[in-house]
Amino acid sequence: MLAEYYFPLILVHVACAVLSGGLFILRGVLRARDAAVANARPVRFLSYGLDSILLTAAILLMGVTHRYPFADTWLTVKVALVALYVVLGIVALKRGRTPGARRAAFYAALTVYVYIIGVAFAHHPLGWFALHGASANSP
Repeated sequence: MLAEYYFPLILVHVACAVLSGGLFILRGVLRARDAAVANARPVRFLSYGLDSILLTAAILLMGVTHRYPFADTWLTVKVALVALYVVLGIVALKRGRTPGARRAAFYAALTVYVYIIGVAFAHHPLGWFALHGASANSP
């Protein structure tokens, strides 16, 4: 019954992931320049809205695909990486005490974000590394 919603859900999930990541990059650059708009209420609420839709689509996708954290290793890794990404994002945009700490957290968060995407594509805990290994071993 829910299978018919897979493609719209995956489209919403991927679109929100891209928009959320893009907004994070924009906010990080603005924060590095000490622009107050980086943490302005409308920008924060846009981020919260995108992330809420992203999370809702992820939960619905779990129901459609019957793939769950702690049952599928790659999904467990993805959820753990998302938690790490959120913590690093908070440090990068708000809680970092020095510009250097915020910058380090920003770059670390971007690295984790790219790794999350790799895990999502590969459906493997090694993410991009698993994809690279698969193509190197093919005839």
